[in-house]
Amino acid sequence: MSLPLELPDSRQTAQPRLPNPAPRRKSGLRLGVALPAFGIMGLLLFFAFVFPDASADALAAARVGVIDSLGWYYVLAVALFAIFALWVGFSRFGTIRLGRDGEAPQFSTGSWISLLFASGMGIGLVFWGVAEPLNHYASPRPGTADVPAAMAQDALTRTFLHWGIHAWSVYAVVGLAVAYAIHRKGRPISLRWTLEPLLGRRVKGKWGDAIDVIALVGTVFGIATSLGFGVLQISSGLDSANIAQATESTQIGLVFCLMTVALVSVLSGVERGMKWLSNGNLILAGVILLFVLFTGPTLFVLRTFVHTTGNYFQNIISMSTQTLAFDGAAGADWQATWTTFYWGWWIAWAPFVGVFIAQISRGRTVREFALGVLLVPAGIALLWFSVMGGTALHREMFGEGGLIEENGSVNSANALFGMLDALPGGPALTVGAIVLISAFFITSANSAAVVMSVISTGGGQESPRWVRAFWVALIAVIGTALLLVGTDGLRTIQTAAILISVPFSLIMLLMCASTWKAFRDEFRPQINPPEPVAVELAASAEQPADQDPN
Repeated sequence: MSLPLELPDSRQTAQPRLPNPAPRRKSGLRLGVALPAFGIMGLLLFFAFVFPDASADALAAARVGVIDSLGWYYVLAVALFAIFALWVGFSRFGTIRLGRDGEAPQFSTGSWISLLFASGMGIGLVFWGVAEPLNHYASPRPGTADVPAAMAQDALTRTFLHWGIHAWSVYAVVGLAVAYAIHRKGRPISLRWTLEPLLGRRVKGKWGDAIDVIALVGTVFGIATSLGFGVLQISSGLDSANIAQATESTQIGLVFCLMTVALVSVLSGVERGMKWLSNGNLILAGVILLFVLFTGPTLFVLRTFVHTTGNYFQNIISMSTQTLAFDGAAGADWQATWTTFYWGWWIAWAPFVGVFIAQISRGRTVREFALGVLLVPAGIALLWFSVMGGTALHREMFGEGGLIEENGSVNSANALFGMLDALPGGPALTVGAIVLISAFFITSANSAAVVMSVISTGGGQESPRWVRAFWVALIAVIGTALLLVGTDGLRTIQTAAILISVPFSLIMLLMCASTWKAFRDEFRPQINPPEPVAVELAASAEQPADQDPN
């Protein structure tokens, strides 16, 4: 599989040689970033554990207020991110290489794609592959025709919207800005440097520290809540397969096992541990996908994939700006529960996913990066939901049902296992799904630990091993503590991560402007090359008044 290569263009060969990337270095914690982040995390965790009910209610009220009042803003912002990412990929700036001119990509295309897929949202695809289409089918979006076929079609189309191009455009905006700064300009691996074209030297001061603190806190809380909910799902699967009961002891043991493997992987380095693990994830996911496809309603799923993909692209513009304003309170509630919530969650995860995909994209062109990050993982996600969600919907519409409760609710944690049990080899599929969920979480924890290490140490390409080990251990401790507190603690920290997406979304809008300015400045000398006389006059003007230019 190959991605679009740079177009032949004489302007690219005429580009001036840019400085080599900054030398690889190790450094200790950057206290201006680490200490404020620790303070914020400690304060939120204290209230989550000491006053779980009060903190959960307060943050839930804050989340509802933010999502209800800023739902239109989230929709507009994410639509702009998608437009910007597509425009950059197809524009003349697509020939810019994220590295030195002529530099080859660091990873092969296959490994690069597997790393993108695994680090971005692999564990979410497994969890929601069956659950989200079923939820939309059981509780349709306001305005959907009360016809099973229309309800099922809209269920899959809305799921495509939430996990497709828009979701990956959020990651692409951050990843492209970071990749350009670190690979093209030789800056340290830090989000602050993405705004250098706008802020100049001020990125080195308090403004830059604030950007990195927001990114660090959002990453820690995001990955910790993923660990908590992932462990709950894995324990539910083990219970479903009669392997182990879903007890608190089992869940804590799972945390220890998962984080031990993540620690070994993160200490082995991205090139070895992460690449092997991500490739294995993609292979296992492909095996499960093909097995479900060919043992389930194959023709129905294939027809569903083609039909829903066409419906998704046909309506992508209208869905991108849809706020359900004419559906009253019901529309506002549905939008807040699903679309707006997802947009806030992707933005909250964007710092660590964006930095990680920037790190693994050295040597790619802007066109390869933008189109690859947008289209390839999104295409895999659409196929996954068509197979998993389509199989579940077929069972509800034409089969024995049972995945939707009598009261119309869906047990999201058990929906996948309920669907797999009805297929040939159901117990083996359940075990495979448990292994896949575990592996996807390990890759996410691995990438998050690497990103948190480089951010907290000021952007060194090789952070000390003890720093990486520290972040893995901290994630394990937070995840365990949240499990002991219960789902209120998990929801409290999850809500905190989503609220952080409000200021970070503003930073992302500035990233778009900053990236455009950097690209324009790089191309400007090629568009209007100065005349030799003008260059000499400019050089003379820069000489001090008391100095003879000759």
